[in-house]
Amino acid sequence: MTSLPPSFKPRQFDIAVVGAGLTGKACALGLAQLGLSVAHIAPAQNQPLPEPESGHWGQRIYAFSPSTQTLLKKIQIWDALELSRLQVVREMRIFGDRNGPQDQLHFSAFEAGTPQLAWIGEANLIEKTLDQASRFQNKLEHIDALVKQLEFADTQVKLILDNQAEISVKLVVGADGARSFIRDLTGITVKQAEYQQSAVVANWLCEYPHLETAYQWFLGNGDILAMLPLPGKQVSMVWSTSTQNAATLLSLNEASWAAQFADVAHGAVDATLGSLRLNSEPAAFPLSKIRAAQMIGPALNPQVVLVGDAAHVMHPLAGQGLNLGLRDVASLLQVLEKRESFRQINDPILLRRYERQRQGDTSALLWVTDRLKKLFSAQSSFEQGLRNWGLGFVNRSHLLKRRLIHQALGETHFE
Repeated sequence: MTSLPPSFKPRQFDIAVVGAGLTGKACALGLAQLGLSVAHIAPAQNQPLPEPESGHWGQRIYAFSPSTQTLLKKIQIWDALELSRLQVVREMRIFGDRNGPQDQLHFSAFEAGTPQLAWIGEANLIEKTLDQASRFQNKLEHIDALVKQLEFADTQVKLILDNQAEISVKLVVGADGARSFIRDLTGITVKQAEYQQSAVVANWLCEYPHLETAYQWFLGNGDILAMLPLPGKQVSMVWSTSTQNAATLLSLNEASWAAQFADVAHGAVDATLGSLRLNSEPAAFPLSKIRAAQMIGPALNPQVVLVGDAAHVMHPLAGQGLNLGLRDVASLLQVLEKRESFRQINDPILLRRYERQRQGDTSALLWVTDRLKKLFSAQSSFEQGLRNWGLGFVNRSHLLKRRLIHQALGETHFE
């Protein structure tokens, strides 16, 4: 590799977004639409995502809340999606582990006064649409590289890439996932807890219609099984279980899976969805809780913003991880779009506004999901009675249910 000449000057952009996932792509496109020059830095960005297969859905299935729809409409993506590959969720049913008739919680879009509670779909569906929109955005440049170093000055950050290129920007957005290198280079620490669990995911064809309903069963051993509706008579499974049992589940053949479903949750899966036929290759992902100590940095002169998994990772039991990350993006876009005319985009006051906006939403969701995970993993009879009674109590309180629904919807308003 040749060294750069002494007269070399880094290329100038307003913002660098580092990270190629759905959150990073949405952030880069949204910032460019604000008229800012954006360098979107991540490796292998030129490799096309696989085309959707008719009748088959990918492994990365997410629940998209109305807050996510609001953001995707804002950046002109939602109406371009192939909506036939999105499934509306109008009801959610959550069951405790005692199999009692009162040990359940039912959410209804009708009861909440909203057309739907969520949509279920593939990450690739949205990512491909983001990729297509980005090609026509002249303020956005994709750079196929890894960031090796950050050098902070008073009003600029220099990014040194692994291809020897250098870029100078006013602001860096770290959207590079749970193991964020940008977070580490900025000196932002994290609190991390391993759940000693994995999420086993697979898609299934079901005998009975799912009735546009998402189902979740808390199992007595600390496992959590969710069946999310997909278009047609299919569901996407997310089974949070011990790492040992995850390995066992991945080794099952279809007959053994049928025996599992006949037994689990007191036979409720079979009774609800009928016989299930595998429609994707099962996979497993480790689960943990991560919370960055700050969402901006460095402390004295912040010039880096964290979004998505770089800032927070939660247990999937609430299905809100991706939605929370996209609400980070929505808040950042709103803060920069509504900034006073005399403020630069890296003004510490603006960045602290962003951090304050995100603290409440993030803290509440991480706390609730972590407490629920621990409560339903506890084995004492007192805790079992408490958690199942709690489901029934909330189910009987229309006020509590409405508050929980609107917290999950997480609406972000754009003017």
